[in-house]
Amino acid sequence: MARDSVRLGGKLRRLRQEHRLSQVQMAEQLGISASYLNLLEHNQRAVTVPILLKLTQRFGIDLDRFTDDDDGRLEAEMMEVFSDPLFDGQDIKPADVKELIGAAPGVGRAVLSLYQAFRGSRAPTAPAGDEAGEDEPVPTGMPSEEVTDFIQERKNHFPELETAAEVLRAEAGSGDLFTGLIRVLAERYAVDVSIVPEASLDGLLRRYDPHTRRLMLSERLPRPSRVFQLATQLALIGEGPRLDRLVAGGKFTTLEADRLARIALASYFAGAVMMPYGAFLAAVRESRHDFDLLQARFEASLEQVCQRLASLRRPGAQGLPFHFVRIDVAGNVSKRFTASGLSIPRFGSLCPRWNVHRALSHPGRLSAQSARLPDGQGFLLLAVASSAERHAIGLGVPLAFAKEIKAGDSIDPDKASAIGITCRACPRNDCDDRAVPSLHHPLKVDENRRARSTYMDARPEDRS
Repeated sequence: MARDSVRLGGKLRRLRQEHRLSQVQMAEQLGISASYLNLLEHNQRAVTVPILLKLTQRFGIDLDRFTDDDDGRLEAEMMEVFSDPLFDGQDIKPADVKELIGAAPGVGRAVLSLYQAFRGSRAPTAPAGDEAGEDEPVPTGMPSEEVTDFIQERKNHFPELETAAEVLRAEAGSGDLFTGLIRVLAERYAVDVSIVPEASLDGLLRRYDPHTRRLMLSERLPRPSRVFQLATQLALIGEGPRLDRLVAGGKFTTLEADRLARIALASYFAGAVMMPYGAFLAAVRESRHDFDLLQARFEASLEQVCQRLASLRRPGAQGLPFHFVRIDVAGNVSKRFTASGLSIPRFGSLCPRWNVHRALSHPGRLSAQSARLPDGQGFLLLAVASSAERHAIGLGVPLAFAKEIKAGDSIDPDKASAIGITCRACPRNDCDDRAVPSLHHPLKVDENRRARSTYMDARPEDRS
């Protein structure tokens, strides 16, 4: 659990300060010396498992939340903010950001909110006077970002929806799920399901009329997508109060964010119906994440399997710590979640060296890549593109887990690709794919020299 002593040191210091304890007082409660606690807080020693267990006993901390890499994600997002040319000339170093996050993560989140408001041209202040309540939330960014943060904070796991999905799956019967869900819609909600010509839906894939109780699905949808849409509609009709409670817990600042969160939760429910937690996790482990087998056994698409893998976060029965990202043909990130420790850009585009970009050239084919970040962290990156919707899915885990994934057999961890997160925040200055200057290096322009990239510092062998 002491996987990142750097970030846990800051959390330990904040925990002590929240309880208004001196280093001597907290050290006594943990059975260690004050000097050793000082080393822990300043990241000069690792926070060990015995100390974490004592913290749980003495201070009632949630161990999973305490060891979660939320400081690391915030640090990466802050570096992404300060990579904006707006801050050129401020000489903000990664060490400065790390120190700020370690001491006052709330300040870091406030800066992040202000930057979101700036980018979205949204006023970051509430209306004055009686028009706004004292505790009323203030819009600070795009609704989709609020929903992404909501899912990340809950580790992409919603036990209530898992339980409800298991109940529905049992009610649908052990036979054909598509037929079973149509029967449940008819018997429980008097909903009539029709597969209709694409032209009659004006480009939609699903349309439900609550007045006539008719659910129409496009003929273009493949079988797994039809099942998914049936289960999604069942969530929206039958699990309304449950969805509303979960959405209310997100404390979103706009009605649009509320609605997007409701749709995201309904989609989560649909995935859980198609791939029940226990059975799916067992199949995942037994098959070493054999994507072909998982698709066949659960009659799911490759994208559905990828999304479900990223939601296996049940305490005590977790899957591998995947990250998940979806991009379009322009490289825009439309979905993201991380449990792998790899931070996914909030504002910019992904590093072009990720295989998720190349996946768009061969839709439907799963590719694997061994990759390493500038700080030495290694990852197995998996990618596949949808042939129907023109977007690509990226999935990944730390390289230490590569042997647990069948697709990882094809990669060589010792020949990892050198990748970054975003171009501007990446310190690699010898990258052929660099598109903008690095925040970490001063821009040097010499008209008498030409490297492979305008913003790449040419290495000695390149200078001619």
